[in-house]
Amino acid sequence: MTVLLCPGQGAQFPGMGRDVAERFPESAAIFERADAALDLGLTRIVFDGSAEDVERTDICQPGILTVSIAIWEAAAARGVVDPSQLSAALGLSLGEYTAHVVAGSLEFEDAVRLVRRRGRYMQEASDATPSGMAAVMGPSVDEIEGVCASIRNDGGIVVVANLNAPGQVVISGENVALATCCSRLDELGARRVVPLKVAGAFHSPVMQTAADQLAADLADVTFAAPRVPVVSNVTGAPVTTADEARETLARQVVAPVLFERSLRRVLADAEGTPDFVEPGPGKTLGGFLRKIDRGIRARALETADSIEGAAS
Repeated sequence: MTVLLCPGQGAQFPGMGRDVAERFPESAAIFERADAALDLGLTRIVFDGSAEDVERTDICQPGILTVSIAIWEAAAARGVVDPSQLSAALGLSLGEYTAHVVAGSLEFEDAVRLVRRRGRYMQEASDATPSGMAAVMGPSVDEIEGVCASIRNDGGIVVVANLNAPGQVVISGENVALATCCSRLDELGARRVVPLKVAGAFHSPVMQTAADQLAADLADVTFAAPRVPVVSNVTGAPVTTADEARETLARQVVAPVLFERSLRRVLADAEGTPDFVEPGPGKTLGGFLRKIDRGIRARALETADSIEGAAS
């Protein structure tokens, strides 16, 4: 029984996926399909671009999705993963699109086009309203939400945006409101409050225009019922129908990411201990999993060497 963990924005780096595309024809084919779908030359930007190029929201989102699917396909072709044994899939924000591709509810070409538009809409919303995000370690979720609520009562926009793992919460909002919230959380005794390198206040009301634009695009795309449940960031529950897949992805841009709840749901539903696999750049999601249960580790498939090592 395999559970797929798909990374989200923040895992990107220049050159990600190059070694996989050079070594495995299945992976190279995925990059070629992405380039054709986007009419962009995504491969060239991801492989040869600067950090600034790759970190652009409209580049890193389709880039991470493409790298993750390229690694998954190479791993499946070599018996490192068995798609017939997949029991559930979930991803962090952007990664939920990758999960839907593997689950069969969304065609790869549709997904890569959607996430490029998603990234562009999110960047435009960020440009319109100077904003950001910060990770908070220490206070309880209720304490953090209480501080956010007091600032919202004064007219600012700041919300709890990500519940990733025990002890790690991310807040998101307009710059002034976010700075006030961070200061008050410091006064409350937070161990750390760390600003994140992101374009703006993702998963907050600042993204409402992006959500509206994306909802219109999602309505034009054909979805199928997932072959395996995709556990939604929005609800922390399995998505099992095409309509539900479309609706949760539309809400996801402004809704908080309930990733810890999603992981706990997968563990509660599993018979025994699943084989968690994290294909793509980074090992962040496996780290979240260990915060919930130190006895469970995810297999990180990041490079061609990691795939060949697992296959040997």
